Amino acid sequence: MIDTDILDQENRLYEAIKKSNINVLEELLHDDLLFVLPSGDVITKEMDLQSYRDGNLKISELIPHMEHLNIIDDTAVITLTMELKGNYSGEDFESKFHYIRFWKTFPTGIKVVGGSGRIVHI
Repeated sequence: MIDTDILDQENRLYEAIKKSNINVLEELLHDDLLFVLPSGDVITKEMDLQSYRDGNLKISELIPHMEHLNIIDDTAVITLTMELKGNYSGEDFESKFHYIRFWKTFPTGIKVVGGSGRIVHI
């Protein structure tokens, strides 16, 4: 695993989020994923995918700004800020978020195994 592998996967993830591409999200997210939302709620892969399937989450703009990327054996830790515009459950939103995401190499590819996001107060 090298930096460009992770950056390529991150870019695939961004595109899948913007397009609500369930197939790519299914591929990139590990089945045992845990993610902490800005609300503090913990969601699983299935919960995340369901929000896209139901049309509850629609992203119209996504601008990532990578901060750090550390490769530790077969795992990568990335931190970034992301400007997001979209709609969640009928409510428009526009905010800047700070994320940490954990990628791990498996025989089936590099997958997100965990992460967390919070709103950045400016």
